[in-house]
Amino acid sequence: MYRAVTIKDIAKELGVSISTVSRALRNSHEVSTEKKNIINEHAKKINYHSNPIARSLKNRRSYSIGVMVPDIANNFFSQTINGIEAIAYEKGYHVIITQSHESYEREVVNLEHLANSSIDGLLISMSSQTVDYSHVQKFHERGLPIVFFDRIIDEIKTFKVTIDDFRASFNATELLVKKGYKNIAFLAHAPQLSVTAQRVAGYKAALQENCIKINDDFIKYCPAGGRDPQEVFHAIENLLSRPIPPEALVIANDSLSIAAIRLLNKHYQTQGMAIMGFSNSDVLDLISPQISYVRQNAFEMGEIAMEMLIKLMNSKYPVYDFETKFVDTDVHMANQVNTLSKLR
Repeated sequence: MYRAVTIKDIAKELGVSISTVSRALRNSHEVSTEKKNIINEHAKKINYHSNPIARSLKNRRSYSIGVMVPDIANNFFSQTINGIEAIAYEKGYHVIITQSHESYEREVVNLEHLANSSIDGLLISMSSQTVDYSHVQKFHERGLPIVFFDRIIDEIKTFKVTIDDFRASFNATELLVKKGYKNIAFLAHAPQLSVTAQRVAGYKAALQENCIKINDDFIKYCPAGGRDPQEVFHAIENLLSRPIPPEALVIANDSLSIAAIRLLNKHYQTQGMAIMGFSNSDVLDLISPQISYVRQNAFEMGEIAMEMLIKLMNSKYPVYDFETKFVDTDVHMANQVNTLSKLR
């Protein structure tokens, strides 16, 4: 039967005390460099690995963190998770990933499960259905370190990392205006999301800045965020069946962008429809119609979120001085023409 090597075995074989081996493996200054080298080389030779369960019991920590995202299949969130894991594993933490699938009920259940798994901290991006934050507030008040990323909320005071959604949307819309488009529509996610509110506000501000009248009928909300094709279809059909249809379309997130392009390709001739999406897909340059897009530095956002959480978890005193960091975005402009084809 297999038995893992322990520090007691190392101590016995080298003729030193167990405490000396323990201190050497922790790189303590109480053990000479020569002795530390001997002990570490022997530990490596016999394939010794520290016991994370014993270590967590001793320190009363699990060295596990929970990550709650709406949808791992979303390119943005998968890239963010990569950034989180890069820092987490470097610092000795394990990552437990759960998905809300944009469901408030699932978000509540998953958070309870993570908390019962004795995580040391939580990174969360809110679901589109969530308007009641009491389930998160409950664990925050109990002392669970929590950091919000991308979809942040004002109701809980802690570290947060996102992009400047207002500025990103403003710049994206203004680029379309500079290209000569005036009738610009906006396809938005759920209205209660922080990113949606800021991106709609940025879109409106760009139109006002350029003396273009805001048409509220050109703003369509898709609460399912691209998960319901019929919802996206009805929104686009409503826009393009208007007496004066939009010449250009700003789309507020990755899933909506992909869903909208698929539907436009299937039901419309869209060679002239200028599309500006928020997307982190790696294949956008290969699809038709061409789409301009705002790309978020998702990997960097994940790294920053994890670094913030480690800072919060390792603080020996209560933290009251929180910050919200904004990650840069890049705009990739496609060549567009200005003729909108009719409905097939």
